[in-house]
Amino acid sequence: MSPELLSILVLAVVFVIATTRSINMGALAFAAAFGVGTLVADLDADGIFAGFPGDLFVVLVGVTYLFAVARANGTTDWLVHAAVRMVRGRVALIPWVMFALTGALTAIGAVSPAAVAIVAPVALSFAARYSISPLLMGVMVVHGAQAGGFSPISIYGSIVNGIVEREKLPGSEITLFLASLVVNLVIAAIVFTVCGGPKLWRQGSVDAPEPGDRPEPRGTGKETGPGDQPAPGGAGTAPDSGTTLTRPAPTPTGLAATRLTPARTATLVSLVALVVAVLVFDLDAGLTAITLAVVLSAVWPDDSKRAVGEIAWPTVLLICGVLTYVGVLDEMGTITWAGEGVGGIGVPLLAAVLLCYIGAIVSAFASSVGIMGALIPLAVPFLAQGEIGAVGMVAALAVSATVVDVSPFSTNGALVLAAAPDVDRERFFRRLMVYGGIVVAVVPAVVWLAMVVPGWG
Repeated sequence: MSPELLSILVLAVVFVIATTRSINMGALAFAAAFGVGTLVADLDADGIFAGFPGDLFVVLVGVTYLFAVARANGTTDWLVHAAVRMVRGRVALIPWVMFALTGALTAIGAVSPAAVAIVAPVALSFAARYSISPLLMGVMVVHGAQAGGFSPISIYGSIVNGIVEREKLPGSEITLFLASLVVNLVIAAIVFTVCGGPKLWRQGSVDAPEPGDRPEPRGTGKETGPGDQPAPGGAGTAPDSGTTLTRPAPTPTGLAATRLTPARTATLVSLVALVVAVLVFDLDAGLTAITLAVVLSAVWPDDSKRAVGEIAWPTVLLICGVLTYVGVLDEMGTITWAGEGVGGIGVPLLAAVLLCYIGAIVSAFASSVGIMGALIPLAVPFLAQGEIGAVGMVAALAVSATVVDVSPFSTNGALVLAAAPDVDRERFFRRLMVYGGIVVAVVPAVVWLAMVVPGWG
């Protein structure tokens, strides 16, 4: 058995064990990275740790810390109250507002995870108050970010268009942008319909939260959407193994819940500062968020003393462990091995759909940009034959590699999982994983049929 195939089988075993036993998948993945990296790939500790996602670790810790402070001092309650007033009580519009907001942020140049890190905590706080499915709200935020992600001035768009130009392939910036926009918009509409959107419309308008009106914890409530089934034997692949409900620190009630206090004003200023730092000055979202959280905690220690405990540590362990193992796969050449094997197939249309699936599967665990940068050059040989349209193939690869970022193992999915207050994280993780699996299974084939088979470009 080749080392590459063995490493893939070990990953499958990690999934099976984590699904059937109450063990954090991240801990299993760290052990697998150590075993495979040392015994199979002949890597030392430095080689294994090369795959540790230090930047994502800081983003998850920093963003969840900052918004834990915001929940503790009542800022998220104030934001929810303001959001209801903005849409005149039409709660059904809020998921679409969040979709449009993250889309606008990425379209003008924000990195997708940065946009999700900014919007997701507020969106999911709103979902908790108004009994909107957290899956619906989280998915709308992520797909919104990807809908705007390939504009000609966006980060993703600039990278892909640059690769196309470097490889001397025919390209169309507008086609790439519209392909991602339309696919993500259609998916968002389907999810909105399936996960309770029509019910929100039938409810009509609601008043802004009355003073003292607090949401009920959602950890034991019934939610609507795909992936709603019990874990085998009561155990799951959850980031919160051993815990059934993560509760945020208590926030103020009564008239104080809708009044701007000095702490809330400073927190709002901090959130604006986070947006400006990320979008204007291109600073790291995680480092900026954790710095702002520390400043707020130092000035108002009573409000923030429980915030560190609200950082999504089990989620951090889960994501960092899995991505460290994926890094070992990359170091030992497993990903390149799989891509080159597909690229050598003599049937261009079959190779194209397989590359789309490889992009989707790997991107669900790894960097979308990195996968696009690897797969587009692999497609060059059979694109040169003229049987496959380059514009459609590039668009299909780009969409396949990014639309799966709803996976809880991707940066965006991890941020959604970490940001959701008052949820049973074990159950929410399962639902995100099932939804991500559906997207991985369906979308690459659909975009292949729509963009590659007709021969665009």
